[in-house]
Order: sequence, then structure tokens, then C-alpha cells
Amino acid sequence: MAKVYYVGDWAVMLGPVFAETPFNYSHKGTEIFNYGKWLKAAIESTGEHEVTSVPTWDFYRLGPGELEQVLDEYDVLVFSDVEAKNFQLAPQFFDRSKFGKQPLTFPDRVRLTVEAVQAGTHAMFLGGWLSFNGEMGKGGWGRTGLKEILPVTCLDVEDLRESTEGFTGSTLTENHPILADVDLANIPPILGYNIVKPREDCEVLATWKGTDDPLMAVGQFGHGKVLAYTSDPAPHWGCNFVYWEDYQRFWAQAIDWLVADSHAAHTTS
Repeated sequence: MAKVYYVGDWAVMLGPVFAETPFNYSHKGTEIFNYGKWLKAAIESTGEHEVTSVPTWDFYRLGPGELEQVLDEYDVLVFSDVEAKNFQLAPQFFDRSKFGKQPLTFPDRVRLTVEAVQAGTHAMFLGGWLSFNGEMGKGGWGRTGLKEILPVTCLDVEDLRESTEGFTGSTLTENHPILADVDLANIPPILGYNIVKPREDCEVLATWKGTDDPLMAVGQFGHGKVLAYTSDPAPHWGCNFVYWEDYQRFWAQAIDWLVADSHAAHTTS
């Protein structure tokens, strides 16, 4: 059984906000959305894999040594709508006075993630407004060392392509295990994706129909396999996708492929 650590696709809604007078504005409601529930269920649908779904804010607040424990315990990492700042910053930096006068630093999460993949941990990087380069460059993956383990090349500018009519896919490699009995031409309308470029020595398995933009690409970096899917596995871009009849098969087979013949199985002490 593969253990999957899935970061992202949670949100908190505060409101709505009522302006009851010119001087009084009241938030009336708090709701937590777990948009990752569909991907978690899909990966676990075969009974062969176990997913821990983590809000981005919990990943951000991991203390020194805790990410190292995650990287040692889990076989697959999933990042979806997790901008680079969650790797590059720590909350303690913004409350510096609590920690005395000694220099305050933390282990580099980008370096730890890259080294873990090269050593045999596998990964999926999934799309969204805060993925790849993202909205107004907020994703920032290509500006960090994460670019070393991405099977695509990020743009240097905002990379979102969106449409209320949606996009569908075109399969380039029909015999790949991830796409066995999966026809991306039948994918329901996807409402947006991140534009990326193919990367040398990596394989583009599918493109967005009518374009050369990669929909999905894979690569090997050291001992770790990596998959990039350039749209969101969850709403809003994926609000139709999550109800696709092949959604569970597609993601379960993606994890199967990542961990197949793995020589870097992790054990929990």
C-alpha cells in the first residue's frame, strides 16, 4: 500500500459580510471546504493506497523536522494550489520577538522536497491559480528549485488559460499505464488550466485539444517519478471533472504508475 501526502485544495469562507449601517460590517458565517475529497476518494478507491489530505496552512506551519518525517514516511507527495511561499517562508519569521536574538533559520523545504524525490519519493504537481507560475506569478514553482523536479517548464508570466465553455484533452501516448482504458477525449469540460512548456527528456502524455499545451507530462528525476497535470483535480476548474466516470480510474492508475517497481519504499517506525 502506498502512502500519499496530499497538500492543498482546502479553503475557508468567511461571510457573507452584511453592511447593516455605514459603520457596521458583520461577517455572518464560517465554512470550511475540502475540495480535495474527490481526489482522496479516487486514489483510495481501489483499497491499495492511503491518502492523508492536508490544508496548505497546516503544511506551512510544519515545524523543524516535521517535513523530514513526512518525507521519510510517505511514498507519494501531491501538491495542488500550493504557492511557492509555503515552501520558502515560516510563520515564526513574522513573530520574531518570541525567539530571542540568535539567528533564526529553518531547513529549506524546497531543497528537502527535491532531494526526497531524487532519492525515490514520487510526486504529483497539479494545477490551479496558485500552481506552476499561476495567477500573476503567485504560484512561483519555476522560480524555485522545484523546477528541478518538474516534468514541464513553467512560464515566466501569468499562465492561466480559462473559459466558461471549457477545454478537453487529446491523448498522445495511448499505451501508457496511466491512460489504460481512459479516453481523455471524453473528459468533461475543464474550465481552465496552466500553460506550461514541454521539458526535454520528459514525456508529454496528453495535450489540451487544439493546442500544443501539455495536459499531462511525466518524468524521472533520480529515483523518483513525477507527474504534472496542468489543471485542477478539484473545483472550480475541475467542477465537472470530479463527476467524470473515469475520474477514479485515472487517478488510481496515476498513483499505481508512480509507485510501480519502486525501490524506495518507506517504512513507518
